[in-house]
Formats: sequence, structure tokens, C-alpha cells
Amino acid sequence: MTTPSFCRHSLCLLLAGGTGLAANAAGDPVASQASADATPALGTVEVMGSAAAQRSFDSAASHSSVAVDGFSQPTPLVHLSELLSGQAGVVTQDRGNYAQDLQIAVRGFGARATFGVRGVRILVDGIPATMPDGQGQAATAHLPSAAQVDVLRGPLAQLYGNAAGGVVQVTTREPRTTGTAQAGLAVGSHGQRLVDASLDFGDQRLGGLVDISHFGLEGWRDHSAARRTHVNGKLVARPDGRTRITALLNLYEQPLAQDPLGLTRAQMQGNPRQAPAVASAFDTRKSVSQNQLGLVMDHQLSPSDSLQLRAYGGVRDLTQYLSFSGAAANSAGGVVSLDRTYRGMGAAWTRSVRLGSGLPVTWTAGVETHRMAEHRQGFVNDAGMRGDLRRNEQDRATNTDVYGQLDAWLSTRWRAIAGLRASQVRVQVDDRHITPANPDDSGTRSWRHTSPVLGMVWSATDTVNLYANMGRGFETPTLAEMAYSLGNTGPNYALSASRSRQWEVGAKWRGEQQQIDVAWFATRSRGEIVPVETVNGRSVFQNVDNVRRQGLELAWRAARGAWSSNATYTYLDAQFGNAYVGAASAAVAAGNRLPGTARHMAQWTIEHAPSARWRVGGAVHLSGRVFANDTNSESAPGFAVLGLRAGYQLPGTTRWQFWARLDNVFNRHYAGTLVVNDGNGRFFEPAAGRRVMVGARAQFL
Repeated sequence: MTTPSFCRHSLCLLLAGGTGLAANAAGDPVASQASADATPALGTVEVMGSAAAQRSFDSAASHSSVAVDGFSQPTPLVHLSELLSGQAGVVTQDRGNYAQDLQIAVRGFGARATFGVRGVRILVDGIPATMPDGQGQAATAHLPSAAQVDVLRGPLAQLYGNAAGGVVQVTTREPRTTGTAQAGLAVGSHGQRLVDASLDFGDQRLGGLVDISHFGLEGWRDHSAARRTHVNGKLVARPDGRTRITALLNLYEQPLAQDPLGLTRAQMQGNPRQAPAVASAFDTRKSVSQNQLGLVMDHQLSPSDSLQLRAYGGVRDLTQYLSFSGAAANSAGGVVSLDRTYRGMGAAWTRSVRLGSGLPVTWTAGVETHRMAEHRQGFVNDAGMRGDLRRNEQDRATNTDVYGQLDAWLSTRWRAIAGLRASQVRVQVDDRHITPANPDDSGTRSWRHTSPVLGMVWSATDTVNLYANMGRGFETPTLAEMAYSLGNTGPNYALSASRSRQWEVGAKWRGEQQQIDVAWFATRSRGEIVPVETVNGRSVFQNVDNVRRQGLELAWRAARGAWSSNATYTYLDAQFGNAYVGAASAAVAAGNRLPGTARHMAQWTIEHAPSARWRVGGAVHLSGRVFANDTNSESAPGFAVLGLRAGYQLPGTTRWQFWARLDNVFNRHYAGTLVVNDGNGRFFEPAAGRRVMVGARAQFL
């Protein structure tokens, strides 16, 4: 029995009834007995084997897992949206804008993000890609070397701490002990080009992998070219039968990502491929460099006890040119320069035992601490060139968390999960650019929060589980969200943390060839962080009370012979429960929809594998209307798009995989993402039209 990689994180009790080595040692008699009759994984969607899938089935959580095969996947594996677009409750949109990263939202959390990822916690091999202040990015997850991507939704995600409206984790595959080498090449519409190569080496005692990829494109829209190079490495050492040490290296270099900005409605209707004139006038763009090293040690202390230690550190340099000059003496500037260092460590102890009744009980206790220091500067944007200094400060963000969790089978039919996480987050700004027109903006802000969760599962039959859970969570403003205030009077220290209460009930059914998951959820938030306005790439935020999110998720999977299918539907009613005054004194009425969220979303995927060599499939994605601002005066209409893909594999000593992907088959023009509350009215980010990409991979065994 093996534990899914997602469970190497300290809080994997949510899914597997034990963490890391402890789950393997103590086992789970209820899950083990049930797994004897469990249905094998369906198609390529469920990555876990039958025993691990059984443990996920028995969990009191809304969780989905997507398998990734860097050789046979009929897709370039550049964006998480390629893998997660069909997950219920999850929105992953490729903006077509590499200066702003993906837009990721889970049950409406994260929908406000105008760049990067907010409200959703991102992990790569258990190491956070979300900083202590809650700011995250998904681009540094290297998908060609990934084994799976997991998403945890609902109240139990709150056990991951700050900004965990949902959790997304990418897990790097295990090194192959056969010394495999692989290379791939792909080209596509609008100047897309991708080169990838990987090498596995070593044996069971000491083995590793190195994967390097380079991606570039000219862009479907004007002024949207990008280039990036990514290196991912993993080294696994097993000095004895009780210890496993994993070293993780991630190098990311994006020297160019032009920013085409959003468009007004008139501009989008006239020519969706254009960029506003200010994009060229100020040469809006971003460059990023990030290097990170992580270490994870799992050690079996005894048959019942295990210990996991984690440590990581990295540096990140970013320069971004915005669409205004910022020449005023009290301005923060139109060029942002960030020089960041970050580090963190954590420890988790897990004990798994059996009661006198023979039923298993597992508990975990842990502590984590994360630190980030950032030298933030702002300069005048002199027609795309760096001008005079307008901002110079040292920013810091820290968080320290302690947590505990209990997972117990109360009987062969009932299972309970309870957890508690206490968090402290602190941000500090040390202003070093003080002039008569720009006074000292130094300051600090701290938040404390305790997040309790409770879940229960009832195994009504061997194939039907019913569950319910509840929890409380919080989300602090990020340093970027605090960076500006109305009137440009320095950082916005008045921003408070958002606090939420979540409830969820659900059902899971597993048949011989089909499975169905249903979940109803509701969330109430106080102090929700929403954009007041976004002008020329600079966003100002405020707190709003009584934001409500509730909805329904449905997921169906089936496999019969050479055919497999997957369908999901999400209903999300996200609205403001109270009236308030927004940007430019505009009144936002109670009942207005939360911008950036669609009430209805659905996807249907079908795949046919007529032989071991061929795979063909298609996916239809549908989305309802999405409002662009809090006043609901602007919106993007719903859309339906079709994508097709195919793969052909040649076996042998050198295996070949040929693949092709055709997106937006009918060349629909629609807004794929929105710049929420944009003060210039440039809300709309058009999705690319019809595009094709073809590739070939060779694997040398």
C-alpha cells in the first residue's frame, strides 16, 4: 500500500488517514478491507491506486486528483489550466498574458486577483509557492516532470493556514531507476515553441531526475510575446529502510513577458487582438527570475510514529513596467522592482495506533515558520525606460503556525476528523525614500487567527459515502494589496484580514465503471478584501462585510472499454450581502454578484483509445455571464468552446509519442478573463482564437 504524494505534506490526514510513512506503517483496516473490492482508477484522471483511492473516498473532503504523464500527455504541459479546467469548483484561466500569470479560483476564492494568485494556496512538493502574506504564483510549477496535481476544496482546506480558500498541490514524479532519458519538441500557432529534455539516474538507494524546458511565443494579441526557461530537479536518498531524504531544485527564468493589458468593450468588439496604445507607449512588460532549493526528510521513528522535517529557501527578482509614468513627486512610480529572498521550515510528528476495538486513530502535530524579505523600489516609467527613483523600501512578511489534527474511525461505518491551526502573520514596511512630497510611510501590521475544522463521514454502503464538515479560515492582505491607498498616501495599513465560516455536505458513489461526487457548500466572509479600483495596473483594495458564496458541485466519471468520459458542473452564487460604497463613490447594492465569478460552469470531456497506440478526445467548456465590477454595470457574456486532442505512440527501445491539440475549434471571440474593477474600463482580456499545437517526444529506455 502506498500513500499518495499529496499526503507527504503534514496535513495529508485529510485524504489518507495518515501522513507519509506513518500511514504505510500502521495501515487502515477499514480502508484496506474496503479496498479489496474497490474499483481500479478510471482512465487517466485518478492517479492513485485502488487502496489510496479508497482512502480518498473515505475522507470528509472535496478532493480531486489529476494524473500527469510527461511522455504520453497529448498537451504541451505549460499551464495548470491544461490539467485543471475540468475540475468542479475550480477556475483556471490562461490569460494569454504571461506578465500576469494564471487566474486560479476555487469556489470563488481568488476571483479578485488582477495578477498572481490570491485566496488559493499553491504548493509544489509540499513547499509553498504562496508567500507568508498570501501572495502566490503558479508559473514556477514544472508540469513536464509532475506526477499529479491535487485540489482540496472546502472547509478542510483551512487547515493549510492563511489564504487557503482552496489548496492546489503539484507533485514531482519519482525518479526512474532505469536511467531513462527523454526529449520533446512542439510548435504551434502564434509563434508557440517548446523544447523539453529530461534525464533520470541512480537507483533505489540514491536516484534523481533533471528536467529542463524552454517555452516561447509571439502571442495571439499584439504586444504579448514571452519567453521562459525552467529547470526542475529532484534527488531522493534512502540511507536505510526508515529514512527518506528528498532534495528539490527549481530554477525559473522569464526574461520577457509583454503585457497587452485589458481592453474596453469597444476595443474588444472592434479588434480583440489589439493592445491599448499605452501598452506600446510605456512598453508594459515583466521579467522574473526565481531560484529555489528545498529539503524534505521523512523518518520512521517506530512502527507507530513518524517525523517529517522540511526546509526551503529561494530568491526572486521581478521588474514590471506599468502603463503610466508615475512621475509625480508623491507617486510610487510606473516601474516596480522587487528583489526578494524567502525561506521556511516545518516539522510534523504523526502517530498512528489501533484502539482496543481494532479501529485506527491517527493524530498529527506540527509547526511551520516562513519568512520573506523584499527590497521594493519604484521608478518613473520614461516611455519604457527606467527613470528617477520614486519609491524605496524594505518589506518583510512572516508567519508562524502551529497545528494539530485527529483522524479516528469511530466504527466501521463512521469516521471523524478534527483539526486546529493557530496562525500569526506580520508585515512590515521600512520606508527609505522620504522627501517633503513623500513622507515616511513606514509601519507594521499583524494578524492572529485560529482555524478550527470538524468533519464526519458515514459509509452508508460499501459504495456510498456521505460526509459533512465545517471550519473557519482567514486571509490577510498581501504586501502588493497593501502597497497603494486612495489618494496615493502610502501603503494601506487600514486593510484588515478577511475571516470566513464555511460549511459543506457531500456524497460520493463508486460503481464498477462509474463514479459520482456531489457537494453543496456555503461560505460567509467578514472583511472580504475587494478591489476599490485598478488604474493603469495599480490596484487599491478595501474590506467589505458579508460576502456570501454558496453553490453546488457535480462530477461524473465513467470508463467502459476503450471509452472514458468526465463531466463536471458548478453552480456558484457569490454575492455581496451588504451594500457599500465602492470606487468613485459608486454604490454597490446588496445582492450584487461578486465580479470575476460565473454562476454556471460546466465541462464535458470524452476520450477514445481504440488501441494501445491511439488516443483521441475532445472537451466542451461552458461558462455563464461574469460581471467585471462590483456595481455589476459591466459584464462579459457566457461562452462555449470546443477543444480536440490526439496522441499516437510507437513502442520500442526508443518510444515515440506524437500529439496534436486544437483549441477553440470554432474560433469564438470571448473574454477569457477579466481585470476586476479596472478604473480605465479596460476590463476584458480576450481569449485566443483558433489555435493548433503539435509535438513529438522520444523516450530512450
